[in-house]
Amino acid sequence: MPMNLDRRAILGLLAWLVLVFAAAWIGSSATMPEIKGWYTTIQKPPFNPPDWIFGPVWTTLFALMAISAWIIWRPAGFRGAAVPLAVFFLQLALNTLWSILFFGQHAIGAAFVDIVLLWVAIALLIVLFYRRHRLAGLLQVPYLAWVSFASVLNYEIWRLNG
Repeated sequence: MPMNLDRRAILGLLAWLVLVFAAAWIGSSATMPEIKGWYTTIQKPPFNPPDWIFGPVWTTLFALMAISAWIIWRPAGFRGAAVPLAVFFLQLALNTLWSILFFGQHAIGAAFVDIVLLWVAIALLIVLFYRRHRLAGLLQVPYLAWVSFASVLNYEIWRLNG
């Protein structure tokens, strides 16, 4: 099904990208100073990825999130997709909060609780988005996969560091 991209559609996509990457920037502001500081001093499991992998992975995931939300928003706006977009905003807030808890506050246990809630929100989001537009739901699957891995990593770091 081809999409006719009018001015509203293009501006809408840009707005979703700005919104999602603004949330990413807020989270990364807590993360970046700690990647070379506190995070280097804690114990990590052997399956911890190299630091350089996180930037490209998260950039890709945030772009997919924005495109997915845009696909849901485009036909009917916020009113027409209030519930799925509310869940989208919830997961985006939980995502941002995780970085603040884990890196900013060094609250590894609280970050684990947050990431479990984030996982549930993403799973629900996939269902809600998929029901409205198959591609929008499928675009969230890599995000759920990465957060699944990140949840295990968060738990192991919590376990290793008390």
